[in-house]
Amino acid sequence: MNHSDTVHVPNSRRQVGRTTATAGLALCVATALAACSSSSTTAGSGSSSSSSSGGSGGSRVGVSLILKTLTNPYFVSMENDAKAAAAKDNVSLTVAAGTKDGDTQTQISAIDNAISRGDKGILITTNGDAVNAALNQAKQAGLFVIALDTSPNPPSTADITFATDNTAAGKLDGQYAATALGGKPAVIAMLDLFNNQVVSVDIDRDHGFLQGLGINPGSTTQNGQEAKTGSYSGGSYTIACHQPTQGAIDGGRTAMENCLSANPNINVVYAINEPAAEGAYNALKAAGKAGQVAVYAIDGSCAGLKFVTSGEFTADAVQYPGKMASLGVDSIAKLARGGSKPSVTSGKSFYDTGTALVATKSVSGVTIQSPTDAASACWGS
Repeated sequence: MNHSDTVHVPNSRRQVGRTTATAGLALCVATALAACSSSSTTAGSGSSSSSSSGGSGGSRVGVSLILKTLTNPYFVSMENDAKAAAAKDNVSLTVAAGTKDGDTQTQISAIDNAISRGDKGILITTNGDAVNAALNQAKQAGLFVIALDTSPNPPSTADITFATDNTAAGKLDGQYAATALGGKPAVIAMLDLFNNQVVSVDIDRDHGFLQGLGINPGSTTQNGQEAKTGSYSGGSYTIACHQPTQGAIDGGRTAMENCLSANPNINVVYAINEPAAEGAYNALKAAGKAGQVAVYAIDGSCAGLKFVTSGEFTADAVQYPGKMASLGVDSIAKLARGGSKPSVTSGKSFYDTGTALVATKSVSGVTIQSPTDAASACWGS
C-alpha cells in the first residue's frame, strides 16, 4: 500500500492492505506492445482513449480505468498492465485519474463519460464515497463495476472487488517474525497508517501481523486493543507502541523515533507499508540500531524488494496491483461477449489476487520467495 486508501469502516476483507500467485494474463511483451497498442493518458483531464487492435475475437469492448492518481507507481502499474490486457482482449481502454488523492470530481466526470460512451464496464480505485452515486448510475445503465485494491463503502457499490487479502499479508509477516525470533522475547513497534481514522487496510494489516505472531488483536474494528504484554506463539511479548505514519517515509521515521523513546529495546517493527518501513529503518540507523531490529513491510514494489536484498527489510509481503487491473479488463471483456460474471474467492467477499512473502533467509514453516524470484512481478522501478 504505497498508495493512500479510501477511508471507510473496515469490512471483513479488503483488497490491499498492499497484498498472490504471480501468474497473470498473457500480456504483450514490451517490445511488441507499441505494435499492438497505442495510447495516451492525462491525469486529471477526465479521460483519454487507448486504442488497441489485437486480441480476442468479437466486437470491440469499451472499458474505463479510473484511478486515484497517476503520480504513484502503484497506480501506474495498474495502468500499464490494463493497457497490455486491453491490447490482448480487443478492448478500447479509456484511462482517467484524479489530479490528487481525494479528487472525486474528476472521477465522477470519468464515470459519467463512461456511461455516455456506452462502455461495458468500469475499473476504479475510488477517491472517496462521493463517487458512489455515479457508480450506482453506471450500474443502472448496465455497466459492470469492478473496484480495484480497495472496496468502496459500502462494498455493494461495486459489482465485485479485485484486491489483496491484507489480513493474510500481515499474517505472513507475523508468522515469519514469530519463527525468526526463536523464542526470544518480542518487543514490538506497531507503525500503523492513522490513529484518527478508520481504514480497512490499516486494520487488516495490523491485525494480521498480530495474528501471525499468535497475539489476539482484541478488536475487529480498531488497532491498539490487544493486551500490551503476554505470550506470542514463541515466547513473551511487549507492545512498545502504536504510532501513525500516514504511510510515508517521514511519518515512519518520526513514529520510530517516538517508539524508541518509549522503549529502546524494540527488536521487531511492523510497518503498514514500504515507505513507513523505510522511514523506520532510517530512524534505527540514526540510533545505531541498524541490523539489530527486524523490520517487516507490506507492498512488493521493485524498490522495496531491493531493501529486502540489502537487509533493511527483514521481509516484505507483496501484492500485485497490475494483476488486479489486467484481470479486471479480461473479466469485463469476457462478460461483454457472453461470458459469466467474475465471482469472489471461496470463503471471501472479494476476488483475492494473492500475496506472497519475500525474504532472503528461510525459516521453518513459512514459504518465502527470494527477491530475485519476486522481481518478475514487482511494480514500480
